[in-house]
Amino acid sequence: MRRITLPTVKILIVEDHVMFREVLRKVCAEELRHEIVGEAGDGRTAVGLALTTSPDLVLLDLHLPNLDGFGVVEALRKIAPEIRILVLSSHCDEYTVYRVEQARVLGFVDKNTNTVATLKEAITTVCAGRAYFSETFKRVKATRIKDAKSFDKMLSGRELDVLALVGASHADGEIARRLELSIATVEKHRFNILRKLELHSTGDLVRYARDHGLTLSPSPGDVGAILP
Repeated sequence: MRRITLPTVKILIVEDHVMFREVLRKVCAEELRHEIVGEAGDGRTAVGLALTTSPDLVLLDLHLPNLDGFGVVEALRKIAPEIRILVLSSHCDEYTVYRVEQARVLGFVDKNTNTVATLKEAITTVCAGRAYFSETFKRVKATRIKDAKSFDKMLSGRELDVLALVGASHADGEIARRLELSIATVEKHRFNILRKLELHSTGDLVRYARDHGLTLSPSPGDVGAILP
């Protein structure tokens, strides 16, 4: 039987764990026969490499130094919206799933529950221009959608940003700096969050944030600073 040769895809790997980068490189280059045009261990380097290498696909971790994966997505949407993005993360909690939905990437693979075979299937699917989201991702999404009191229904986007930073134990001054708000505005958001969620203290907010996965804080507003 004649073997069908698929077009070579240019891939940029963005992952801060060296061992997992090696796995990704082997899967993409040796098993799927694609071209690795660059590797980055932090978000800022990833954006720079995307500018110089023009990848077709970015394999993107979310927890990265300097600029997190969501910041990378935001930057790539501005400089090269045609690039396909497949997220690979060990975090598949409610908030991460929600933010991935908002980022409008083409796929998500859960590092904790998915196999290398699933990874290969996801890469092949996204390379073909189709979406691929892991079963864990879809289950978490479905559960949140069915919950009438889920955080995304109760809180605004800015309130979620504030809650995530409260959950990461940042003081109001640091939250104001990161979100480019006044301290008074942050205090107002905090009061509204407590009221909407029927909570009573900062400790309650921290516990709620961590219970729902609001642990990946929004990046500081510095995406524009790294773009040409």
